[in-house]
Amino acid sequence: MTSRTFSTSWKRSIQPRRQRRYTSQAPLHLQQKAVHVHLASPLRAKYGFRNVQIRKGDKIKVLRGQHRKKEGKVERVDIKRAAIYVAGIDAIKKDGSKLLVKLNPSNLAIVEVDFTDARRKQKLESKHQPKSAAKPSAPAVKSNPKIETKVETIKVKTT
Repeated sequence: MTSRTFSTSWKRSIQPRRQRRYTSQAPLHLQQKAVHVHLASPLRAKYGFRNVQIRKGDKIKVLRGQHRKKEGKVERVDIKRAAIYVAGIDAIKKDGSKLLVKLNPSNLAIVEVDFTDARRKQKLESKHQPKSAAKPSAPAVKSNPKIETKVETIKVKTT
């Protein structure tokens, strides 16, 4: 392992090994961005965000994989491994015990957002403004007495 610091200005690479190395060695504040989950359509329209960081307590729906169409509440979020653990979605081991299944954030959609954190609620609601209020009517045109416009009407003869 080298003693070089992590480069945030990393240029992309098509080599999978370098992509894996970048994500595994990235600091947590950058790995945290990989744990963002898409919002369901009604929430996307309501809040104006496409995705938000998932938190414990959010209700999600699985979109892909073996557990597709299942919904549940987030039990745990592992930022380092980019893994989401959901209540009710578990695997049964050979000895009969249950184990929470690790889900990939890209295969999930948030159906209900947990607002126990006031700052999170404020952030989500601050961006969205109703569309009627977002676009003000045309600005009033002030007339200037010094500038006069002349409008000429042109009559066209038809035969």
